[in-house]
Amino acid sequence: MNILCNYLECTDGYHWDPQTEHCKDINECETIPDACKGEMKCFNHYGGYLCLPRSASVIPAPEPPITPAVTNPCPPGYEPQGDSCVDIDECERDEHDCQPSQQCINALGAYTCQCPDGYRKVGTECIDIDECRYRYCQHRCVNVPGSFSCQCEPGFQLAGNNRSCIDVNECDMGAPCSQRCYNTYGTFLCRCDQGYELGPDGFACNDIDECSYSSYLCQYQCVNEPGKFSCVCPEGYQLQGTRLCQDINECETGEHQCTDTQTCVNIHGRYQCVDANRCQDPYVQVSDNRCVCPVNKPVCRDLPFSIVHRYMSITSERSVPSDIFQIQATSVSPGAYNTFRIRSGDENGDFYIRQINNISAMLVLARAVSGPREYTLDLEMVSVNPLLSYQGSYQTSSALRLSIYVGPYTF
Repeated sequence: MNILCNYLECTDGYHWDPQTEHCKDINECETIPDACKGEMKCFNHYGGYLCLPRSASVIPAPEPPITPAVTNPCPPGYEPQGDSCVDIDECERDEHDCQPSQQCINALGAYTCQCPDGYRKVGTECIDIDECRYRYCQHRCVNVPGSFSCQCEPGFQLAGNNRSCIDVNECDMGAPCSQRCYNTYGTFLCRCDQGYELGPDGFACNDIDECSYSSYLCQYQCVNEPGKFSCVCPEGYQLQGTRLCQDINECETGEHQCTDTQTCVNIHGRYQCVDANRCQDPYVQVSDNRCVCPVNKPVCRDLPFSIVHRYMSITSERSVPSDIFQIQATSVSPGAYNTFRIRSGDENGDFYIRQINNISAMLVLARAVSGPREYTLDLEMVSVNPLLSYQGSYQTSSALRLSIYVGPYTF
């Protein structure tokens, strides 16, 4: 750029004196009316003036040396080069007042001081821009000198744009769930398998002791196991389904040790070996379970004519009164009148007979009994028949010898 005119200029507070061809200080105290207000006094100094209290005194500095004025025919920012004016690169010559943190940018006839990224210029200073005010981040913004960073709430991570937050699948990243993990937005949930419950920490799964919740889960005994429970039965029983106990009939399964001269009798939880011939003198055996006292033996007159052996078992602590065995006459003579009674074996009065009709009666458990225990009751049916009597009533009797085994359990 070529500029052909002469240009003379002084800084603020000075004016050009054509006589001395120097810049001369302007006395503002004389040129500016009422330069200082109130009780303040105007004191002129080089390039400006001061307003001080009237009591103040100023020690004038020595006059600055008068330097010859340099005549520059070019405008500011340019210098003559031959007959032309060329731009001065203040940045290259280090003739600028940019701060160390600023970058000097040369321009035609001037220069600018540019702040680094993340700063804005206020006066001559570079001030940090608080980008967080502009809501660049989805969750949290952290301002740092000249920049900012985005942070996410727990359960999220920064997306590829470094501003948005996306959910973290903690279940794929080793969440501390001991069994099952379910990812949710921003967090996760731990859940347990059946038979377990979530612990206080929300992560561990603790076994549920189902057996402690109820005494009715199993008929006999409940055994807690990790995540479940099982029912067990005592010896002589087998599990039926998942909770009930069924007696094992050892006599049918062959799991007994009775000899050939014995009969296997199944009872609750076990078996009993009894002699195949249980007839005692003067009785003689006429069939497997029936003994007869011959009428030709005088001793048989006061004894039941026949004894039939029967076996049964009952549980402990059975509710009472309880019907447990029905007695039924197998044959009845016309005109006979029958009565039933317990002939022997009930010394403690644990049982009684309730007659139903002329040919049957019921054995009733009167008191709750506990096992293991065995009763042998002789249940007698006495028959009186007036039609067969020539001198008084004709009377005969037969007995049922009932062996009752009381099991040790309540089922």
